[in-house]
Amino acid sequence: MGIILDTSILIASERRGEAIEDVLRQIRAVHGELDIALSAVSAVELTHGIYRAQTDASRARRRTFAEGVFHDLIVHPVNLDIARLAGRIEAEQAALGNTIAFQDLLIGATALHLGFEVLTLNVRHFQSIPGLNLVAL
Repeated sequence: MGIILDTSILIASERRGEAIEDVLRQIRAVHGELDIALSAVSAVELTHGIYRAQTDASRARRRTFAEGVFHDLIVHPVNLDIARLAGRIEAEQAALGNTIAFQDLLIGATALHLGFEVLTLNVRHFQSIPGLNLVAL
């Protein structure tokens, strides 16, 4: 059992000036010892944030935070099994009239594939993914 961190958790932590070690400590204090990881999608989103920073200081702070995240956590790639799962979920939900943002779909499919839960601040974004367990801090 483990947790995939949604990018929303990481962005909020970086904005508060927390180090990734603090975030991991908080998660383990609530949920116990477990595997904590990322989807490659979150690596894209964090990197995007670095290059969208308005100042050099903000860019440097975001880069330092992201590098800490990439160093301390396993980043799971989107492999063929995850891609197929995401495609099935997206098609089934679209048939029901539900739209899932592509990034959230891949993060959720990664978690389902691994048998992990998702820790997010945006519960609504993931609620249309059947079988996905969401957790809070």
